[in-house]
Amino acid sequence: MTRMPRTTGKKVVTALKRAGFTVVRVTGSHHHLHKPGNKLVTVPVHAGETLSPILIKSILEQAGLTVEELIELL
Repeated sequence: MTRMPRTTGKKVVTALKRAGFTVVRVTGSHHHLHKPGNKLVTVPVHAGETLSPILIKSILEQAGLTVEELIELL
């Protein structure tokens, strides 16, 4: 199994956009993204803070992506 990458929320949002997601709205520091056929995905974007592996795993489950797919998109 591939190790969970350590990355920021801004980079995760960019990777999800490459995967076909679009930003629906931004509420404070939380970006809400959607892709037809998928649920709404919420990503916290705090200036320069690295997301915890547990949070990245939750985001990937919401988006229906694997760790390997995220690494390719980063």
